[in-house]
Amino acid sequence: MAGLKAGAPTPQDITVHSQSRVLQVSFSDGADFRIPFELMRVYSPSAEVQGHGPGQEVLQTGKRDVELSGLEPVGNYAVQPAFSDGHDTGIFSWEYLYFLGSQQAELWAAYEARLSAAGATRDTPMPEKAGHDCASH
Repeated sequence: MAGLKAGAPTPQDITVHSQSRVLQVSFSDGADFRIPFELMRVYSPSAEVQGHGPGQEVLQTGKRDVELSGLEPVGNYAVQPAFSDGHDTGIFSWEYLYFLGSQQAELWAAYEARLSAAGATRDTPMPEKAGHDCASH
């Protein structure tokens, strides 16, 4: 399968739990993760969130109640979620979903630290975009 390391775990089952706002992913190695939509949204691998290089990441706020409005397969190696806030440009490879699932505690802690450093909370509204037009949109 394209984009996968040889022997890397692959999803056996993916379930969207809209009520609890988690994506449940069961992998071939037996790992089973419940990844909150909010975590997926704030760590989206898109350029809009990650920027175009180190230090250009955009802190995502106000995503606690974000929902998944769609989930499309991308080849045999990833899915592309559409979120209720209109964000739909992140492509989540199986490897990245595994990373999000297996590193949730560390990722949440890092996110909370970034929010605190910015004087924001998970519920602070995102600031209005300041005219940045990314070519990847």
